Amino acid sequence: MARVGLNTERLTAAGAELADEVGFDKVTVSALARRFGVKDASLYSHVKNSQDLKTRIALLALEELADRAAAALAGRAGKDALTAFANAYRGYAHEHPGRYAAAQLDLDPETARASAAVRHSQMTRAILRGYHLAEPDETDAVRLLGSTFHGYVALERSGGFQHTPRTAEDSWARILDALDALLRAWPAA
Repeated sequence: MARVGLNTERLTAAGAELADEVGFDKVTVSALARRFGVKDASLYSHVKNSQDLKTRIALLALEELADRAAAALAGRAGKDALTAFANAYRGYAHEHPGRYAAAQLDLDPETARASAAVRHSQMTRAILRGYHLAEPDETDAVRLLGSTFHGYVALERSGGFQHTPRTAEDSWARILDALDALLRAWPAA
């Protein structure tokens, strides 16, 4: 018998929690049904299938991360904004590894345009306005920042930085210094 109070929002939030606990790739309708002690069929009136559930978790994660990044950016500019933005992403990835993985889900174009992914791009471009980059340099810089943040977090989360005495935190600070210096000295295309 289905529990009273199950709805799409509650299932999405529980799916996000499950993703943080077991990994985003292991989130399924069946796993979520077990969490609630109900049969899989009880959830299908709220989510279409496991892909729909994962998409909803991704949208939630993008929204949470955008809110966190926006709060971190408030009142900041230049290197302070870059650092706050980067730290918001890194912190979210550490606190919510499954949700962070969900935020990387490849969304269909229509869903992506309607999601908080647009806010992420807008915030990144707002930071870069302080570095006075024109197109196509601004787009290249957006990609540089995204790949640097994501790559660092991925390596850090997988234990890739445990083999030296230098802390990952110290390296992160130097990388942000280097990104700031690079953006200030960005050569015109």
